[in-house]
Amino acid sequence: MSEKSGSAGSMIRETGFDWFLRTAGESDTRTCPLRPQADSVGRAREVTRSTLRQWGLTELSEDASLVVSELVTNAVRYARYPVGEWSDHPITLVLLHVAPHVLLAVSDPSDRVPAPKEPDFVSEHGRGLYIVETYSQAWGWDPLDHGGKAVWALLRCSG
Repeated sequence: MSEKSGSAGSMIRETGFDWFLRTAGESDTRTCPLRPQADSVGRAREVTRSTLRQWGLTELSEDASLVVSELVTNAVRYARYPVGEWSDHPITLVLLHVAPHVLLAVSDPSDRVPAPKEPDFVSEHGRGLYIVETYSQAWGWDPLDHGGKAVWALLRCSG
């Protein structure tokens, strides 16, 4: 797990991601199940942009869309599904507005821990978590009560 800011990232880690899901108000939460396929990345970006627009946080749209793209790409790439069983434990995009932050999270059924790599700027792969870390105030992952994990990134709202 990586954290640039001790306060908000530590709070998520100490309390647990599942707690945030249970306590966030419906108007401050958006969830979107996604299929484990490449076109889900575009869908996740659309959902992120439209949700932030509804919340009046359009200033976060570009950064949040980029971070969500990386999180969903990793979930699609590394979460292995038996044919036809993706609906039992889909990849799920979760957006939480917990002022003054927006928490972006992608859950998947895999217990495989995200492993940041030294970015290779020539290669097409291996920069995802570097991008997530660069654009977020804090990021990390939590195991979920029902199995699998959620990889999350915290962005601070301006103003």
